[in-house]
Parts: sequence; C-alpha cells; structure tokens
Amino acid sequence: MKEHPILFSGPMVLAILDGRKTMTRRILKNHLFLSRKRRIYYDKDTERWYASFIPDKTVGDFCVGKCPYGQPGDRLWVREKFACLDLAKKTPVIYAADREPKDYLWRPSIHMPRWASRITLEIIAVRIERVQDISNEDAEAEGLSWCNAASPRDKFQCLWGSLNAKRGYGWDANPWVWAISFKRLP
Repeated sequence: MKEHPILFSGPMVLAILDGRKTMTRRILKNHLFLSRKRRIYYDKDTERWYASFIPDKTVGDFCVGKCPYGQPGDRLWVREKFACLDLAKKTPVIYAADREPKDYLWRPSIHMPRWASRITLEIIAVRIERVQDISNEDAEAEGLSWCNAASPRDKFQCLWGSLNAKRGYGWDANPWVWAISFKRLP
C-alpha cells in the first residue's frame, strides 16, 4: 500500500465528507496513441496500463503507464485550502471548506502537509476512459450538488467544462481520464 496526495476544491471536500463523492476523474497526460486503441488493459505483474493498437499496420502495445494517483488498495490523502497559526507547532488546522474565509492566512491546498490532512481515501478501482463515457451512475458518484442540469451526467459536463476547458481539456475535446473510485476511511 502506498499513499499519494490529491487536491480537491472546497465543494468537493464537503461532498466527500457528506458521503456524496466516491469517484474522481483526472486528466490522463500520456495519451499519445490512445486514439487508435483497440482495448485498454491492466497488467498486474508490471502494475501498468497498456493500450493495444495498430500503428502503421503492425500490431503492438503502447504502455500508458502507472496511474499517478495509485492502484486499488493504495490510499489518497486529501489536500485542501487550510490555515494554521503556527505550522512548526502544528497548531489546530482550520479548513476553508468548513467556514467563511475571514482573517486567516489561507494556504493553498498544494502546500498542505500530510499531518494537516483530515481525509484519507482508499482506492477501490482505477480505469481509463474518455470523459464523455461517464454514466449517470458514475456522474452521481462525482458528488455534484450544484449546476442546474437535467441529469447527473449533464451536471458533471457543466463542472468538467468549468474546470478544464481553459486548459484545452473541455468536454468537447473528450480527453482520456483516470476514473478513480474510492471510499473514505475513518
């Protein structure tokens, strides 16, 4: 079992704490030949994902690699926006998701140390898919409660666009993603 940090926004932290969020999708950066894929599979011996494809009329496999967030059984510790009066003394931590930002020196989630994290998740499953392949059931597991849309999938599409369109990974680009299912540990 390994531990990996993962960033979540305030609303997503609250969704995890409420038990509404049990899944996340993250951009798959290494996707050079996946447009020609025939199938994607996981090799337990090498702990890597592969895509079978046919480049230039020869059959071969392309190594997509390991999921940077871990494999089933690994743990994720959640990084979120926080404040701490004295990091050296590890004084009580205040989380931005829980209260209105006031007179605190808020620190970005990327700078949260492991000891300050209040949420640990265990990875249940990891798979590779296109973002538009999300089902209503999986979209519901993404924990969305905002965005006026008809279905959970439409809500997810709204969120995905707001987070990723400016970076070139919008809904219409239909990027490859790591689909990670998890459960919150006590």
